[in-house]
Amino acid sequence: MASEELTGLSNSFVRQNSTSGISLDFEPDADYRFVETLEERYKCAYCHLVLHNPHQTGCGHRFCQHCIISLRELNAVPTCPVDKETIKVQEVFKDNCCKREVLNLQVFCKNVPECNSKIILGRYQVSIKVMVFCCCMAQDHLQQCLFESVRCTNGECRDQILRKDLKDHLSLHCKFREEICQYCNQYVVSINLKNHEKNECPDFPVPCLHKCSQIILKKEMDKHFSVCPEAEVDCPYKQYGCPVQIKRGKLAEHENAALREHMLQILDKNSKLEEQISDLYKSLEFKEIKIQQLADTVKKCEKDFRQFAQLLGKNSNLMVNTQTLASHIDKSAWLETQVRQLIQMSNQQQSKFDLRPLLETIENIKQKIAFMETYDQRLVVLEGQSTEHDVHISIHKAQLNKNEERFKLLEGTCYNGKLIWKIMDYKMKKKEALEGRIVSIFSQPFYTSRCGYRLCARAYLNGDGSGKGTHVSLYFVVMRGEFDSLLPWPFKQKVTLMLLDQSGKKNHIVEVFRADPNSSSFKRPDGEMNIASGCPRFVAHTVLENAKNTYVKDDTLFMKVVVDLTDLEEL
Repeated sequence: MASEELTGLSNSFVRQNSTSGISLDFEPDADYRFVETLEERYKCAYCHLVLHNPHQTGCGHRFCQHCIISLRELNAVPTCPVDKETIKVQEVFKDNCCKREVLNLQVFCKNVPECNSKIILGRYQVSIKVMVFCCCMAQDHLQQCLFESVRCTNGECRDQILRKDLKDHLSLHCKFREEICQYCNQYVVSINLKNHEKNECPDFPVPCLHKCSQIILKKEMDKHFSVCPEAEVDCPYKQYGCPVQIKRGKLAEHENAALREHMLQILDKNSKLEEQISDLYKSLEFKEIKIQQLADTVKKCEKDFRQFAQLLGKNSNLMVNTQTLASHIDKSAWLETQVRQLIQMSNQQQSKFDLRPLLETIENIKQKIAFMETYDQRLVVLEGQSTEHDVHISIHKAQLNKNEERFKLLEGTCYNGKLIWKIMDYKMKKKEALEGRIVSIFSQPFYTSRCGYRLCARAYLNGDGSGKGTHVSLYFVVMRGEFDSLLPWPFKQKVTLMLLDQSGKKNHIVEVFRADPNSSSFKRPDGEMNIASGCPRFVAHTVLENAKNTYVKDDTLFMKVVVDLTDLEEL
């Protein structure tokens, strides 16, 4: 029963503290020096220190709040340490009268004897408690006491200083205070000042590295080297063969002393150059002859090719003819063998038939077949050359098509921040987007000026994001350009997206937005282009595809993008 009662008492204390709002308080275990000797009635009967949140029991003794809770934790049946009587929770109450008296007791500042202030205990340190959040603020005497030890307010400094010395420490002694460099007038942390002057300060004076007795600013060292009389430089006639390196101050003296040698070196160099020019002329003549020979060879190849084309037209079934020719050769050989056998038999039997004319005929046939075989071999060679020419022609056609596409793109490129984008075959391209084959299409690039931002538009004909399946989505894209390193970033201009009315009434669909400088879509592109930004629900499919539609004519629609060039400086 006593255990349940003290548990209720503990919960009661918690409820009282959590709803007490703002009250005066002090740290319970601190060593306070009271102006007058602390009376026994203000001491806890358990810890014998000054009462903190005093509570009185039925036997008349007073305890700190946390002490009476500790008694319950130590003993299942708590007893008073003074008279050994059992402590009953229903008889324990919060002694607010005693609490007020304790909080009004006067104490000396803990920094005595330097500080001789006297403060009431409740104002020595104020504890503010609001709801379930506790925030202790030493905002009275200790917050203002000049002899209180405080940490330096410079973040990296860990020094503890008396409050009265903090100002001097911050301005004169702190190693992490900021000082102005006497040479470049930049603010530098004091501990880094010497390193800054020695290694970083551009206006720090240093002696010339070539010991010319001049003191130069560090940032002007390169400029000084170009005029320093003690710096070693190459002779101006080095390109003609003079190997001398000499101090700049003695260069004129060297030029006067070595004038004859320099002139001889120049003459020798000129002679070699004339020989090289002569050799180049001879080489050029030889190459011209070679070029003419190659030109004649090309003409001959063109002529052979035309002849071959004619032959190929007449002999399109080359493989069939070759197979037939092989068959005739086999038959001819067989026939010749048979005839020779007959001749032998006729000679043996003295036949009256003369087979020699037949043999002569076979010989003639063999000669014709041999001629045809040679002719077919030439056809095979010509066919190989024709295939090679076809490959070259295909390569040239592909290059011509690529160049033609590039020229069309360049002809349609705008440099005034405006784009007119003609989208043809709308139905087919929307079907491709619906089937997932080509989800989005890009416009040709356009520019804000000749050396300006490179931009384009991107359209999802079956929609994107919140507009997928119901709208056409239109986006604005910042692309990587040749002059990005010269342009201001991020891109900040106002952008207008339009679907043009083709009826002449100018009922255009318009969306306007200004580029967000914090968005990654408008930073300087790292890749080929940034993430697109714009309107996922730009125009509904129902608007484009109804019977009175004036935006799609002949299966074609026109998009327009306009970039506001106000305040945009042209390079």
